[in-house]
Amino acid sequence: MSVAELKDRHAAATETVNALRERLKQKRLLLLDTDVAGYARSQGKTPVSFGPTDLVCCRTLQGHTGKVYSLDWTLEKNRIVSASQDGRLIVWNALTSQKTHAIKLPCAWVMTCAFSPTGQSVACGGLDSVCSIFNLNSPTDKDGNLPVSRMLSGHKGYVSCCQYVPDEDTHLITSSGDHTCVLWDITTGLRTSVFGGEFQSGHTADVLSVSICGSSSRMFVSGSCDATARLWDTRVASRAVRTFHGHEGDVNTVKFFPDGNRFGTGSDDGTCRLFDIRTGHQLQVYCQQHDDNEIPPVTSLAFSISGRLLFAGYTNGDCYVWDTLLAKVVLNLGTLQNSHEGRISCLGLSADGSALCTGSWDTNLKIWAFGGHRRVA
Repeated sequence: MSVAELKDRHAAATETVNALRERLKQKRLLLLDTDVAGYARSQGKTPVSFGPTDLVCCRTLQGHTGKVYSLDWTLEKNRIVSASQDGRLIVWNALTSQKTHAIKLPCAWVMTCAFSPTGQSVACGGLDSVCSIFNLNSPTDKDGNLPVSRMLSGHKGYVSCCQYVPDEDTHLITSSGDHTCVLWDITTGLRTSVFGGEFQSGHTADVLSVSICGSSSRMFVSGSCDATARLWDTRVASRAVRTFHGHEGDVNTVKFFPDGNRFGTGSDDGTCRLFDIRTGHQLQVYCQQHDDNEIPPVTSLAFSISGRLLFAGYTNGDCYVWDTLLAKVVLNLGTLQNSHEGRISCLGLSADGSALCTGSWDTNLKIWAFGGHRRVA
């Protein structure tokens, strides 16, 4: 069989797959007689009452000299690690705004960072295709720099996201521009499992984000430039458990819902979406129309402890607080006093739900405190 014939057969097969995918999409739509917001309205639910004084900027963390790309909270809520294009990780005391560590990185082009569950170590990765681990208790070298305690090498593309497996400091999952995710054993520095790549059920473009299920740490979800999110089981690396379609652009961020049965996504198409991992259905779309019909891409998202609120950061500096039940924006942090002056690149909620931290290309991080009655919202 000639190369031309193979190309023709491949093109025909691709066309057939796309046609079947569209038919499946239409069948799913017929089964979905309502969405979360439609059902909530039919039950007489009303939107969350949320005023500008219910979430206020109480601190601005200044110290980075480049765009902030990533942040993460410790479980004990009072420390934050941030990664910036100035080539440094900074560990902050969120209560005092003081810096406890300023770590000079071997590669300045960092894209992601994460605290270990115990808060003793931090991980980061970026364009060097390596995930670097730093033990915060290690002594500094003669130049005052904290040495790398472990380098996890094996990706063939940039490391876009890293997240520790809950309740242990010995394993983490990374996503990469090489279309794969990897589960690492930090103790040995070896790859335990590779998700995607040569497998047909893997992503077909750069993987940008991962989120591990809090209620079942063997499950995680990934988002990719192929406009899909995929659910994985670490015990079955050979194929994705389920693939979720719906977005029309890169899926920049994914985050599990607190109950572990759903997850949220944010995309270049300007929408956030809520999916159910058990049925594979899309439950809700969160999209705010703008006067100029230009919808800014979503860069990051987080859920409140109960899941009633969805926080989403956008490239235009907006940070919406969505009522997940009724798909209504109840507050935009971008319009409040002391808001960021650039793209919201990352955000995260403290472990107890009492504060939100946002990071921006304006080089700053901001901590937003909730009113007492909002602590468990």
